Amino acid sequence: MRVYLVQHGVAKTKEEDPARPLTPEGREEVERVARTAAARGVRPAVILHSGKARAQETAEILAAHTRPEDGLRAVKGLAPDDAPRRARKRIEEARGPLMLVGHLPHLGRLASLLLTGSDEGEIVAFRKGGVVCLERGDEDERFAVAWLLTPELVAP
Repeated sequence: MRVYLVQHGVAKTKEEDPARPLTPEGREEVERVARTAAARGVRPAVILHSGKARAQETAEILAAHTRPEDGLRAVKGLAPDDAPRRARKRIEEARGPLMLVGHLPHLGRLASLLLTGSDEGEIVAFRKGGVVCLERGDEDERFAVAWLLTPELVAP
């Protein structure tokens, strides 16, 4: 089982735009990451996002490149301060590779929960617009980090 955890791209501040859409830089970085991920065979069955503008835009860019079979949709449980157990339940119920596009601190807590069994502490340092791939074998209880892809690793 693979799960891709994605922190939304760089977004405008609340002062610039209360909806907080991606900045031009944020869109460009997510585009680069999405192209590279797709070229490397990333094919989630579905992309779920928090519904916030910055996460939705990030998910849309990723979907345009990775073409998830079941599309993308906003779901509850991926907001910045949501408890990670709800997202873990979605992962457990997934029928195929799942991509979750969200926010900190939620993603950090979710990664910790999947990797260690506890949602305390920061195990993975997320980067805006980056993808963290976690993988678990059929017999494994916990996930392991398979790879990370950040905008800095992808040439413009």
